[in-house]
Amino acid sequence: MKPSLVRSGVDAIVRMSGTRTNYWVEVAVDFALGTTLLAEGWRHHTGGPLSATAAIVLGLLAFSFIEYFFHRWMFHTRIPLFEQGHRLHHERPLGYDSLPFFLPAAVLLAIAGVCVLIMPTGFALLMTGAVTFGYIAYGLSHFTIHHVRFKHPVLRRWAGAHHVHHYHPNSNFGVTTPLWDVLLGTRYVRQSRSR
Repeated sequence: MKPSLVRSGVDAIVRMSGTRTNYWVEVAVDFALGTTLLAEGWRHHTGGPLSATAAIVLGLLAFSFIEYFFHRWMFHTRIPLFEQGHRLHHERPLGYDSLPFFLPAAVLLAIAGVCVLIMPTGFALLMTGAVTFGYIAYGLSHFTIHHVRFKHPVLRRWAGAHHVHHYHPNSNFGVTTPLWDVLLGTRYVRQSRSR
C-alpha cells in the first residue's frame, strides 16, 4: 500500500506541475525570493561594491552550472519526480510542464542557508539572490524559446541550440548558456555528410 500512496502523491504533483498556474506562481514566488535575498544581502553586506559584484557574478556562474547539472544528470535519469515531468516536456514542448512551484524556492532557501554557514552573510545572500535570478532567467528563456519564433539570427541560433536538444537529448543541456556544454563536451556538433 505504501508504494502506491507515494506513487499517487508523485503523480498528483506531476499533474499540478503541468499547469499554467503552477508555472506563473513559481515565477512569482521565485521573483519574490530573489528580490528578498538580494535586498537582505545588500543590507548585510560589509564589503564594497567590488565584492558585491563578485558575489552576483559568482552566483550567476554557479547557477549556469546548476542548470546544466540538473538538466543533464537529474532530468535525464530515472528519478520519478524529475524524469516524469521532463519527459512530458520533451513530448509536449509547448506545455507548461515544470517543477512544482514550491520546490525551487525550497531548494534555493536551503542553498542560501548552507552558504550563510560557510561565508559572510551579505556575500552569501547576494550570491544566492543571483542564483535565484539565474533560475528565473532560465525559466523565462526556456518558455520563450518554445513559444516565440525569433527573426534575429543570434536569437535564432540561441533558441536553435535548445531545439536541437529535443532531437538529440544527450547534447545541449544548457539553455541560458552553452558554457558547460562546451567545457564538458556535450555541445551538439553536426556530423558532416559522407558522399
